[in-house]
Amino acid sequence: MPIATVNPANGETLKTYEAMGEEEIERRLQLAEATFRTYRTTSFEERARLLNRAAEVLDEAQQDIARVMTTEMGKPVKQARAEAAKCAKAMRWYAGHAEALLADEEPSQADVEDSGGARARVLYRPLGPVLAVMPWNFPLWQVIRFAAPALMAGNVGLLKHASNVPQTALFLEDLFHQAGYTPGCFQTLLVGSGAIDDILRDERVKAATLTGSEPAGRAVASTAGDMVKKTVLELGGSDPYLVMPSADLDRAAEVAVTARVQNNGQSCIAAKRFIVHTDVYDRFAERFVAGMKALKVGDPLEEDTEVGPLSSEQGRTDLEELVDDARRSGASVLCGGERPDGPGWYYPPTVVADVTREMRIHREETFGPVATLYRAADLDEAVLIANDSPFGLSSNVWTQDEAEVDRCVRDLEAGGVFVNGMTASHPAFPFGGVKRSGYGRELSGHGIREFCNITTVWHGA
Repeated sequence: MPIATVNPANGETLKTYEAMGEEEIERRLQLAEATFRTYRTTSFEERARLLNRAAEVLDEAQQDIARVMTTEMGKPVKQARAEAAKCAKAMRWYAGHAEALLADEEPSQADVEDSGGARARVLYRPLGPVLAVMPWNFPLWQVIRFAAPALMAGNVGLLKHASNVPQTALFLEDLFHQAGYTPGCFQTLLVGSGAIDDILRDERVKAATLTGSEPAGRAVASTAGDMVKKTVLELGGSDPYLVMPSADLDRAAEVAVTARVQNNGQSCIAAKRFIVHTDVYDRFAERFVAGMKALKVGDPLEEDTEVGPLSSEQGRTDLEELVDDARRSGASVLCGGERPDGPGWYYPPTVVADVTREMRIHREETFGPVATLYRAADLDEAVLIANDSPFGLSSNVWTQDEAEVDRCVRDLEAGGVFVNGMTASHPAFPFGGVKRSGYGRELSGHGIREFCNITTVWHGA
């Protein structure tokens, strides 16, 4: 893939960039290593000052960077502004909480004495330069939720962003520089995916985090494993959305529409598989399909647009193939399902019912505004359908029955269970999945400690 901004609303190439050569990559790796030696010794107070200033810079640039994101990957501009605001909020959250999250821990005196010592403590120390391989779908948020905790922990960042969002990638580097960070604290590596392996194998790079596809995750994990380096992976998701008879159907259907088409449906944590108890299936389906049909699809730069284009022509083709395969195999397409005429990589909000296990759409992630609808005889069957997926990122459960909630919390194979609401990420809560959705956690105290050397300090009696 060339490093270029291609407007998905019309297919026009707006800017192209040359990939950095070996000499420039080497210069930046040297700078990261040298900067870490000093930055790691800075106080939490100084790190918080810098990160709060970065949040201010982002607030000031919100309108401009929102338009850049929209023209690079197609999200509605209102959602782009919300993403920028969320990033600033997360930076302020980590600036205010990092010191407490990484405070020294003291084992009980009884345990210290039992070990034969006089005193002991556990410290969280930074690792060094961390490589972040980030995706295009949330081009600011995915980076900030790595960068904010990593910088507050005393690490420095190296960003390899998706090749179709180069302007956003360069903006992020400039953002931290404008905030007062020394240049080596956060650097964008404008390179193709072919350069990742060599960069990760470099001894100066101490760890990596990746959000992206399962194949990309496998490649990074394989290299990191060969080099014995820590990784955090957040990969695909095909999140279930369970609706039981006691649910508020109007609210469940309304939220279901938003949960499916947020970010034009291109979100790992978007609800994708809607599993509805047979007693309320018909009523839910009627409301859900009506809501999907009512969405405004159009120019993502227009304020009232709710669904814009997919990020790439290939992304639309992949989505079409899943829907067409399901249709040929006997599924019912209740709305959408046909490519519109005209420029841009648009695909309509689509609901596919009568899905069976043999269809590709049952097993593969639908990365776009396509929902699959399942009928379940009872909660047991609903949980079985929900877990019949290679992914396990998050899940949604709609019920007023606390026993059903407890059952879902116990048995759903996912990194999150959201009850009577839509899955969302927040800096205070850990985020990540199980199975092929990856491993490790981002955000919260769990996320900031992922790239720390957890050090035991013991003093003899």
